[in-house]
Amino acid sequence: MFKNIISKQEQQLLSTAIENSKNVVIVAHVAPDGDAVGSSLALRGVLKNIGKNVEVVMPDTLPNSIMFLQGASEIKIYKNSQEECKSIISNADTLFCLDFNEPKRTDLMQDTIMEAKAYKVMIDHHMYPFDFCNLVISYPQISSTSLLVYKIIVQLGFDSYVGKAEAEAIYTGMMTDTGNFSYNSNDSDIYIAISQLLNRGINKDEIYKIVCNTSTIDKLKLNSYAISEKMEILDGGVAIITLSRAELNRYSYQKGDTEGLVNQPLGIDGVNISIFYREESNYVKVSLRSVGEYAVNQIASELYNGGGHKNASGGEFFGSMEDAIKLLKAHIQKYI
Repeated sequence: MFKNIISKQEQQLLSTAIENSKNVVIVAHVAPDGDAVGSSLALRGVLKNIGKNVEVVMPDTLPNSIMFLQGASEIKIYKNSQEECKSIISNADTLFCLDFNEPKRTDLMQDTIMEAKAYKVMIDHHMYPFDFCNLVISYPQISSTSLLVYKIIVQLGFDSYVGKAEAEAIYTGMMTDTGNFSYNSNDSDIYIAISQLLNRGINKDEIYKIVCNTSTIDKLKLNSYAISEKMEILDGGVAIITLSRAELNRYSYQKGDTEGLVNQPLGIDGVNISIFYREESNYVKVSLRSVGEYAVNQIASELYNGGGHKNASGGEFFGSMEDAIKLLKAHIQKYI
């Protein structure tokens, strides 16, 4: 069984917020990944099961690879229906901010979240949380927000409301934020949680197949092109891969098609840091991975408005791809 993760005071504040709320809204970061979506849908399911009205709002669309999760198709997308989403967030009694540590990580939703009168609760595992919520539950040492949410659910006594659908969401978040348990995963609580989720009927092999091992011809061609044509190895064992919007469009890119691509160069002898730059409509998405003592969360935080764990981090660069690479090359010696 888990040890209690939050203090008695935090538990009381959270329990009271939930009990006194009719309308609960859950929000997560821009470019939502498996952990953001998994933790949000798990919490959504539990709160709906205890009788609350719950909506999930994300800044932009979800990867196709996680649309199999129950409730994923019901998530509101802010950039597609801003007025509706503003109204939903504004009418919340409690607003859960999951898997992000500062408002700017929600992109277009930032102002709406900050202006909301709801009781705000942050549940997150990234370093240096900003002080914008009434209750901040931040544990950077925990591998995923999904595991943190699950441990909180158990401590609140809501574990009986975790069904197969919620268990699948939690497992998906845990799996994707650890590279299928290949990094940030030397914590026995992860495997206690997996055991409990298996007992709720999940098929972890099937989840892995759907999320990580299902491809289209275009996806395979895109990833092959990225490795063969767009990978560059810098001095000091740093690999970078860049994909422009035109290149993504050439291969009919769908969200999730480059999931795991950033990990591939780390299999090359002598490569200790891998960085993948993907051009979005108005910014460059940056994914960073490393091995050993190479701390990519410093690169993400100091260069790319992001953060994360020592060996797995992410961020965004609001400028051109060329400038994003120039910034890295100008400063990379500091980190190696």
